[in-house]
Amino acid sequence: MARTHGSWTGGTLTVGSFLRPHKAARAVFHPAWIPDSLDPSIERLKRFRIIAGAVASLGVYTFVEGGFSLTELMENALTASAVLLFLTPLTVGVMLFVWRRTGTVRQLRVPLLNALKLLLLFIGCVVGLVLLVQTTNSSGNMLLTMGVGLTMMWLLVFVVSGAVRVSGNFFGTAAVHRCLPALLATVTSWLMAIPDLVTGDLHGLGLTMGIVFILGAPVTVTAIALLETGRLKRRYGVRLGTHPASLPALPGPVPPMPPTGLPHVPPQGNPYGPPHAPAAGGPYAPYPQPPYAPGAGGNPYAPGPQHPHARPPYPPRNPHGPYGG
Repeated sequence: MARTHGSWTGGTLTVGSFLRPHKAARAVFHPAWIPDSLDPSIERLKRFRIIAGAVASLGVYTFVEGGFSLTELMENALTASAVLLFLTPLTVGVMLFVWRRTGTVRQLRVPLLNALKLLLLFIGCVVGLVLLVQTTNSSGNMLLTMGVGLTMMWLLVFVVSGAVRVSGNFFGTAAVHRCLPALLATVTSWLMAIPDLVTGDLHGLGLTMGIVFILGAPVTVTAIALLETGRLKRRYGVRLGTHPASLPALPGPVPPMPPTGLPHVPPQGNPYGPPHAPAAGGPYAPYPQPPYAPGAGGNPYAPGPQHPHARPPYPPRNPHGPYGG
């Protein structure tokens, strides 16, 4: 999908989008200023990274330890939001310090501000959802509970769909540098796992299961991020340590192949239109004159000089007979 620069939603957010929260989340949390993926294979790697990042952010133990708990899920979401609010600007600041030799911060001011707006917008939606959940649980009024409950369900789908979007583009940091989303996902997943490793809190799980669930997600995210950044470096020359303004010009997204797998050949004109005059000297160029044109000598039955030994023609027949009449 082509993206419209200078607009947040690019015209994709309409009144009908609010009837489908997942479409509204796509328009809001994957804005038009975020660049498209360079390669379909990199997009597939991002999807795997999203799944592993969700495991690292919310914790599999929520579902394994005692079943699904909406309260615990909201607490984990608040913790993840606080970590993102602190960690994302810090990591980007470190990278700006690394890039200072090949570029300036002023060159990245617009995408940096847009990414910060997207981060604050997502965290605000998470906080609003948590407040609605607490209001619904503490309210004793049935009508109020039903009204707030419907709003809460819409916002829950909106926030979950938005979390999937911002996990892929990591708050639009791909507009700053193509490698930043992979780096931020790796740093965040490890920071979420380190406290459990340091304190030895396995959340009631056994040693083996605890290590698998705590280390599995960050290790997976790191491996996928290395594949993603390595592919960007080999195919497009995008290096994490290079300022975005110093990177080579990048091509547009790879168009999809036709269903048959054969290359698309554009039509060479209208086959049913009037024929064009052939070029001079072509294999089907017109002769200087038709072979049987009058006076050209090409018609064997046309009058003209005859062969010297040819039989003279018969005199014209007398219609009145040989003796006249």
